[in-house]
Amino acid sequence: MTTTIQPPALVDPQLPSKRKSAPPKPKRPKLTVGRALAWVGLGAVMLITLIPFYWMLRTSFSTSTSLGSDPGSLLPVDFTFGAYERVLGLATPAEALAEGGSGASINFWVYLRNSLIVATVTTIGQVLFCAMAAYAFARLNWRGRDLVFSVFISALMVPPIFTTIPNFVTIRELGLLNTYAGIILPTLLMTPFAIFFLRQFFLGISREVEEAAIIDGAGPVRRFFQVILPLGSAPIATLAILTYITSWNEYFWPQLVGREEDVRVLTVALGVFRSQTPQGGPDWAGMMAATLIAALPILILFLFMGRRVINSIGYSGSK
Repeated sequence: MTTTIQPPALVDPQLPSKRKSAPPKPKRPKLTVGRALAWVGLGAVMLITLIPFYWMLRTSFSTSTSLGSDPGSLLPVDFTFGAYERVLGLATPAEALAEGGSGASINFWVYLRNSLIVATVTTIGQVLFCAMAAYAFARLNWRGRDLVFSVFISALMVPPIFTTIPNFVTIRELGLLNTYAGIILPTLLMTPFAIFFLRQFFLGISREVEEAAIIDGAGPVRRFFQVILPLGSAPIATLAILTYITSWNEYFWPQLVGREEDVRVLTVALGVFRSQTPQGGPDWAGMMAATLIAALPILILFLFMGRRVINSIGYSGSK
């Protein structure tokens, strides 16, 4: 028995190769006059937006006593870290007075602790309870659900100032003035926007996933915590960031019910700091330094989580 071996086929070098070629690089759009004007306009808007932040930074590295001598300077006047030392409580009263400060003690770390407690507890409570309410409105069937949701969402049209006095009277009657509970309770449970935001995403979750959990014997509570929450991690994280930023920047309500130093938050402390007028004028350098330090946690949070917020905003309108 003989075996025949086929000779290898000759490949014509002139024929095109059958190997997959690399995908073509996307072409850059041509720079037209309209596109150039759009970039110029965008740059101008960014510059206008960043100028106040730069001016705050410039003022914070100046001395309050020297700011009046050269108010138009683009660079710090008599560069110093004294304003930050005053805010953080590292400067002596004599050093503070020499640089235009009031010399009064500032419990910055106490105010920072209070802001962290209020913002963290408010965010955890509001996200948890709003997620539960949104799940009930989106996935559970009960009589009058749509009517209740419509009435609840109509609260978005009520200005917050209208509910301030009733909330204040309630907190006062409960004896919760100048306490963490008094500051946190009005926004701890839920807000109409947060429920609407999460409900829109929960409506888009496939019902087959939840039906599979029902077949496995999971009840509503188990389905919520083991199915819905993991699937909704992106919009929930977005809501948590937005809630934290809002709570951190809140001023009016903490000023109304939490004026004692033990529960005073950073935003209220900035107002008190400004009211201290040494040498006939506010300590602008210290004020700008305190403002930048107070905004630093939010800037860091948005720096790392800003893309998630931007990418997830569309969940509020998706189904």
